[in-house]
Amino acid sequence: MKFSMIFEAQTADASRQAEARVLSECVEQAVYAEQMGFDRIWAVEHHCLQWYAHMSASETFLAYVAGRTQRIRIGHGVVCLPFRMNHPVKVAERIAMLDVLSKGRVDFGIGKGGTIQETGAFQTDPEDIPAMLEASARMIPDMWREEEFEHHSDLMDIPPRPILPKPYQEPHPPMYLACTRETTLNQAGEWGLGALVLGFAGPDDIAQKNAVYREAVKRRTAESQIPDFPVEHLSALCPAVVLDDGLKARKIGQRGQRFFTEAINYWYNPTPDSAPPRADIGELDDGEVLKESGETLVAYLNEEKLEVGTEATGLYNPNHAYGTVGDCIGYVERLIEAGADEIMFIHQMGTVPHEAILETIDNIGKHVIPHFNGR
Repeated sequence: MKFSMIFEAQTADASRQAEARVLSECVEQAVYAEQMGFDRIWAVEHHCLQWYAHMSASETFLAYVAGRTQRIRIGHGVVCLPFRMNHPVKVAERIAMLDVLSKGRVDFGIGKGGTIQETGAFQTDPEDIPAMLEASARMIPDMWREEEFEHHSDLMDIPPRPILPKPYQEPHPPMYLACTRETTLNQAGEWGLGALVLGFAGPDDIAQKNAVYREAVKRRTAESQIPDFPVEHLSALCPAVVLDDGLKARKIGQRGQRFFTEAINYWYNPTPDSAPPRADIGELDDGEVLKESGETLVAYLNEEKLEVGTEATGLYNPNHAYGTVGDCIGYVERLIEAGADEIMFIHQMGTVPHEAILETIDNIGKHVIPHFNGR
């Protein structure tokens, strides 16, 4: 089993001062994660999503963390591969440079970029992105493998050039794909990539996604495989706040998840009545609000005959690793039974205090990870 944590740099206060504080806190949490025995950190890439994610230059964040650490692996979760967001030559150069300087600690996750808010900033039509994603994903390992690379297609022309440096890891860093639905799970398995399952739906949903992914792995061929070596690995998101006071942890975790949900809905499902996420929402029972909101969404989707996956409905699941060490161990056990190879903890949700995150990292490092050592 592997244990990691993922960073969005989410903040309820979008002022410059608060933004700088949150980014510094993320570094402190990442460094402490290494001390407490975590295997890896991941950093997202999002653009123009105020409140929801201020992690826009994850390559800089990860390089800074790599310089402050010695052992922990450094993961892009993920690099957005539309060409105008990240040209494939530049991605190959950046990933290889970080891999060299970190002495082979890089994991390379790829994805499409989440919203029109983001892709529109780079003048990219969402309909063009799937083809760009696959083209770029296939080009980059070739750039690392070949002394001189060139590419000519309807999508892009790259004249013969040496792409430098080459990665520290031979032949190149492990590759992963952000997965939320069956389409991307099938791609990850058939392409030979690890699956980063970035959803809140819980163990039952992970079990279903795991089944889809493992079947797709069986269909992988030499022609479909992208990297030089396949990665069969499913990483499951695990929202977690773990404190000595379990009731307090549950309240903090559900409040943070509610902010996360409001923030993502503000940018992913904009309407004329959309309101920014709220940090101060009174003394409402956040777990009940999450549950009721989810039931309302499901009823609406059924009525409208719209198919939306668990990446939407799962956001309203209030039951995660919020509570004591025992609560966390029980929840992680369920994720492992569902097929997870890695538990990807998310603590850094907009309203969760830095002190609570540090205590959570401490409790997971001292009690949860040792419980599962040797799995």
